[in-house]
Amino acid sequence: MKMSNIKLGVTTHSYVAEWVDDKATLEDMVRHIADLGCDGMEIVATSMFPDYPYVSDAYAGEIRRYATDYGVKLVAISGNMDRGKRYDRNLTEDEMLAIVIRDLQNANKLECPVLKSQFLISPQVMQRAAKYAEYYGVKLTIEIHNPETPTSEIMTDYYNAFEETGSRYLGFVPDFGMFADRPNKADMDRAIAGGANRDIVETAIKLRYDGVSREDGRKILAEKNATPMEMNLFESMYGFMQFSKNPDFDGLRKIMKYSPHMHGKFIDILEDGTEATIPYDKILKVLDEENYDGYIVSEFEGQVKPGQSSFDYVRRHIALERKILAGLNK
Repeated sequence: MKMSNIKLGVTTHSYVAEWVDDKATLEDMVRHIADLGCDGMEIVATSMFPDYPYVSDAYAGEIRRYATDYGVKLVAISGNMDRGKRYDRNLTEDEMLAIVIRDLQNANKLECPVLKSQFLISPQVMQRAAKYAEYYGVKLTIEIHNPETPTSEIMTDYYNAFEETGSRYLGFVPDFGMFADRPNKADMDRAIAGGANRDIVETAIKLRYDGVSREDGRKILAEKNATPMEMNLFESMYGFMQFSKNPDFDGLRKIMKYSPHMHGKFIDILEDGTEATIPYDKILKVLDEENYDGYIVSEFEGQVKPGQSSFDYVRRHIALERKILAGLNK
């Protein structure tokens, strides 16, 4: 039987609802990941490191202890690039490079192989950082997040920069949200429950599917007297909740060699066990066909329903991925 090299893990961001309400500790998260039979964890540094942008010896030791006790290793750190942290100007490229180097040092201290940052870092900064990533033995990656795609203009610039550099220590972290092929069901349900006109919502969806420009779509909906709520829903369909009839799977295949780590974004798991917006069957099929050898970490970014917890959603998501992978490996 063919066996997939895809490995499953969880990012601590999935448990943020419990974390911010002091209902879960880092150890609770690690224990849950282990209980799911997963051995990989991503930590979001800005929310989980008490002294970020630094990591104390004590905290590093705590993480190592959890790794030993539960058999869950730290496979990625999500760093932060706040280019606008000064009130008077954006950070310079030299200043951003210094932040990247510090985050690489943190990852090295925690024996973590991947550092994820955001594309506020320019391709030029990534090229300059390559030698530091190699020195610390940490792959420096940027996230590809909706509304970008693997082959959008800015991501093509990064790809070309990686090719030019030739470094094995630069790469991408694709976020599965950019492969959504349906509108965000939770957003639509909330809008309609709040009084949005279903016909206008359906028109907005059709505009997105038909590739109508955002500007033209605004005019069409304005002529239909769309309310602010309906317009906001439409705008989201051209931003972080963008979707398409034809997700960029060819682009995913192209960047695979630069993708040591991926974000298994999910918003909701339906009663039948499928994801409401993102075609996991198609995504995992592509990864399996390309013999992807890396981690997919579950990243829950939906709203927790009454009587449930983020832990419940993560469990269902892991079950979904395992069911699909089992079918592919028959």
